[in-house]
Formats: sequence, structure tokens, C-alpha cells
Amino acid sequence: MFRQTEHFIDSKMALTPLACVLLLLSMQCYINTFAVILKTRNPKPWVNEFESVELSCMIESISTSNPRIEWKKIKMGEPSYVYFDKEIAGDLEKRASIRESATLVILNATRADTADYRCEVTAPNDQKSFDEILISLTVRVKPVVPRCSVPKSVPVGKPAELHCLEYEGYPKSHYQWFRNKEEIPEDPKSSPKFFNSTYTLSRQMGTLKFSAVKKEDAGEYYCRARNEAGFSECGPQMMEVYDINIAGIILGVVVVVTVLLCITMGIFCAYKRGYFTSQKQTGKNYKAPEKGDGVDYVKTENEGDFRHKSSFVI
Repeated sequence: MFRQTEHFIDSKMALTPLACVLLLLSMQCYINTFAVILKTRNPKPWVNEFESVELSCMIESISTSNPRIEWKKIKMGEPSYVYFDKEIAGDLEKRASIRESATLVILNATRADTADYRCEVTAPNDQKSFDEILISLTVRVKPVVPRCSVPKSVPVGKPAELHCLEYEGYPKSHYQWFRNKEEIPEDPKSSPKFFNSTYTLSRQMGTLKFSAVKKEDAGEYYCRARNEAGFSECGPQMMEVYDINIAGIILGVVVVVTVLLCITMGIFCAYKRGYFTSQKQTGKNYKAPEKGDGVDYVKTENEGDFRHKSSFVI
């Protein structure tokens, strides 16, 4: 009798965990039956500009036959309706549609569509009557042709800077530089062809800076802007590297100084000889002849014409 009682108690205790599991499952089914539950296939979708994209919002569980579905676009912290009262609104009007219960499909996506989108479903007849899902959309934009700046000629041993930049690509572009159709590595020591070059390359800023240009740095340079959506290149530009002729420069300076000295001496000698002075004899500086023999001379209107005074007596 004691053994039978002990066996009964062990059986009851063994059934207790199973009963708990069944109870939890039944409660879960009850909650699911009377609760709206949403799910998505991709919470962070991306698309290239001018292509179509699907923002997945699927109703996994619901009891209400006609729930209210709304989509909101959240950009810079400000929400705005894109689907309300069963109509597409805002900047997605005529470019979007709803399918598969609550999924939003955007046609011809543009860079302005990059934002967070919130799918909201309200089911008044359900025990849990509201649920929402946040989806972050990224519209990738291919870079445009970058603006490239390459110096035409640089003397040996002097610094030089090459610049490459474009503003349209999204996400932000990274840059590659090429010389004679061969990519320039970030570390010149990693390639035999660039081992002797002294430069720094910034793929984020698009700059290629030579601290001291060498003859082998001459060539055709071009830049490529690249991101996840594609790439664009500028046309090749020639950079020449020339030697500085020190002897020629010194000779030129000597010649210029000699010429200037000769001109200065010539002007000085000419001045000494009176070539730069002129004297004009006019009526104002005319000196009358001295009086003699009691004769007075009177100057007439015509310069140099004199007559005797009436007091003159022979």
C-alpha cells in the first residue's frame, strides 16, 4: 500500500512540469489570437538611386478584420505621413504603393527618400491593439565625375599637391589616384614602381601630396571616386617634372646686372658732358651793351633794334 501511494505521488510530480508547459502554450496562443503583431524581412534596406525598393511590414497576427495601417517618414527627427487613410501622401505621392497587407513599395527612389520609416497598425478588436516597426532606408547615389587638379609642371625636389573631390555621391566617396593607368598605393614602399616616391595619399580627402618630386613622378594622373553605388573618373592630366638649371640662372642674373651697370654709366657720362642741359637766350636774359661816348641807347619794340636819343649831339 505504501509503495502504491509513493508511485502516485511521483507520477503527479512528473506531470506538473508538462502541465506548466501546456498552460504557457495555451496562454501564448490566446495572446497571439487577440494581439496585433508585426514583423519585417529587412529592417535596414538599401537601394541605388532611381530603383525600386520594398519596405517590408507584415502582419503576423491579428483578429481585427479591417485594421488601420499608417506609414510615417522620420527625417531630422520630424515625422510626416506617407500613407494615411488608405492613400499615399507627401513626397511619395504617385511614387509608392501598399501591398501584402502593410508593405510599402517605393518606385524610382531618390536621395531625398533616405530616412527612417515607421509602419503602424491599429486593431481595435484585439487585446493588444497596436504595434509598430521602424525601418531605416538608405538610397545610395553614384558619384559624379570628380573635379581633379594636377600641376602641369614641377621642378625636381619641390613639393606638389594633387586634389580630387566630388559632392554628389552617397554614402561619401573614397578616392583612388592613378599614374599612367596604374593605381597609386597608399604606401609607396609596397610597390616597386613607387618605391622611390615620397608622397602621402588620403583616400577620404582625395589628396595626393609629394614632399619632394622626383623625375620618375612625371606622368599622366587621374582620379576615381567610388562608393557602394558605383564610381566615376576624371580625365587624365599630364604632370611634367623638370631639372632646375642653376648655372643658367646665375648666368642670367650676371647678364642682367651687367646691362643695368652699363646703362647707369652711360647716363652718368651723358649728364657730365651736358647732354641733359639746354640754354635758351630770350629777351628777358638779354644784356644791353655798355654805354659809351655819351650815347644813350633805347630799345625798340623789335628786339635788337636801337636808335639814338634826340639829345645826341655830334
